[in-house]
Amino acid sequence: MSGELTGRVALVTGGSRGIGAAVASALAEEGADVAISYGTSEALADAVVRELRSRGVRAAAYQADQADPERVGELVRTVARDFGRLDVLVNNAGVSVRGPLEDADAAADFDRQFAINVGGVVAAIRAAAPILGEGGRIITIGSTLGSRASFTGGADYSATKAAVVGYSRGAARDLAPRGITVNVVEPGSTDTDMNRPDGPTAPAQLALNPMGRYGRPEEIAAGVVFLASPRASFVNGAVLPIDGGAVA
Repeated sequence: MSGELTGRVALVTGGSRGIGAAVASALAEEGADVAISYGTSEALADAVVRELRSRGVRAAAYQADQADPERVGELVRTVARDFGRLDVLVNNAGVSVRGPLEDADAAADFDRQFAINVGGVVAAIRAAAPILGEGGRIITIGSTLGSRASFTGGADYSATKAAVVGYSRGAARDLAPRGITVNVVEPGSTDTDMNRPDGPTAPAQLALNPMGRYGRPEEIAAGVVFLASPRASFVNGAVLPIDGGAVA
């Protein structure tokens, strides 16, 4: 632990499990106070908060519907009020629904995915922009599927993740004069409860990865911590794949 984030406050959306929980833990390990949001898993969120507090930092969990832009904006402002400031926003919350284009339910699924994966991110960035100060960091967890549609049935999800990249690059230009950076981390196949390495799609995912394995949430979190740190002060509008070379 270097403590390079001591005194800073981070908000990690969707921080109750998987990559979000790993990111929250890694930020706390570097001394940041951490707020997380969750959708329905209050027990998991509380467990994460206890783990964060055991590291000697302030931590709290907030329930928020990421598909509701007003609620997302309220979340950001509440965290800044409760913690006294906000320095790092990590947009991690997201959903993935796969299915063929001709699926009768595809339109409804797309609307929900877009509302969370894009609308929620935009709402959080808009709310955080006037709060963040010099050295502020905005990091969004995208997906390599936003850069490369590697599988059938994922067009809608890929579209949402590609949209996040475009918006983040625009926001990076808008906020750069204030010393705020905006970047995207694109994980490849990562071992979480939503994408197990022994799941039905694992063979197809592993076949695309030259390292022949899934990533670990902690490996994704390491990239986020770098982008949140003072060391990344000149990294802006970037897309960082952490995927074992799958899109190389």
